[in-house]
Amino acid sequence: MNKINQIAWDDTILPFQLDRSDIRGRVVRLDGVLDHVLSRHDYPPVVSALVAEVALLTALIGPTIKLRWKLSLQVRGNGAVRTIAADYFAPETDDAPARIRAWASFDPERLDGRTPFEQIGEGYFAILIDQGSGSTPYQGITPLAGGSLAACAQAYFAQSEQLPSRFQLSSGLSHVAGEGPHWRAGGVMLQTLPAQPMMPAEGGTGEGGLIAAADILQGAESEDWNRANILLDTVETLELIGPTVGPTDLLLRLFHEEAPRVFEAQRVEFGCSCTADRVRNTLSIYSAKDIAHMTTEAGIVTADCQFCGAHYEFDPRSLGFEATIDAEGQPLDSSDKAAE
Repeated sequence: MNKINQIAWDDTILPFQLDRSDIRGRVVRLDGVLDHVLSRHDYPPVVSALVAEVALLTALIGPTIKLRWKLSLQVRGNGAVRTIAADYFAPETDDAPARIRAWASFDPERLDGRTPFEQIGEGYFAILIDQGSGSTPYQGITPLAGGSLAACAQAYFAQSEQLPSRFQLSSGLSHVAGEGPHWRAGGVMLQTLPAQPMMPAEGGTGEGGLIAAADILQGAESEDWNRANILLDTVETLELIGPTVGPTDLLLRLFHEEAPRVFEAQRVEFGCSCTADRVRNTLSIYSAKDIAHMTTEAGIVTADCQFCGAHYEFDPRSLGFEATIDAEGQPLDSSDKAAE
């Protein structure tokens, strides 16, 4: 169903298809969501840029999967930026928004003047899919390659899924008259499903022998893919980030000859799944001796959510598999412990 009404494009995911070449894709704009994510931490600009890109990639990739619960994207390296992680939570109902959260860990003393991607060093790019209770989580990993997080995502889909993909990402601080500076990000994803994908016998043509789109596509499919990518190469930063160019206008500017068709847009907002009960469950595997090592001089156990900054405090007697009281401070008897 084509989307013909004008909507507020900030914090939305717009699916589309290029009918001429049978290429699907998404346009994502993050505004308030991204500002919410970054305002929870005092990141240097270079780290904020990486978090913005990972959040953007997560928003682009999450809806491509028939997801019941959560998709996680993780980037880990041996450089100054050690970890960047983001989660995409699927909408709980048809009219509900998707939710995103993201964070990074880094060594401020090791940050230097190199590009944001170079601050990560050597490491890996991973996607984890958790469909909830009763299912086995899926994890796919590829090495960091290509000189950007967008290139890493492209290598992941080519290598792990044999699915040619292209990501064009942009983010930055927006300065609007009468408003304080705030982060915005925008991106486009293209994907195509080959009718008969080629499978290279001995590695691919990508960095380090990774499979690339050119190793998978052939004939007319390859021509269609290359043409769409050449058109996407013409996009400008301000067109991606907005706010003056809406996603539908952007698609017409870039792909008008490819007959773009858009579908229902998905709203996205900041969301975190952390709760006191989840923290308790995480600590339930520890003994009373282990819990004692976690207890502060004030006689409490504390935990902070890396994503949203929520702070939790617990009575150590209520934690672990040897807990003697429940969350409300009531004594536990032996039958209560057996039930747990």
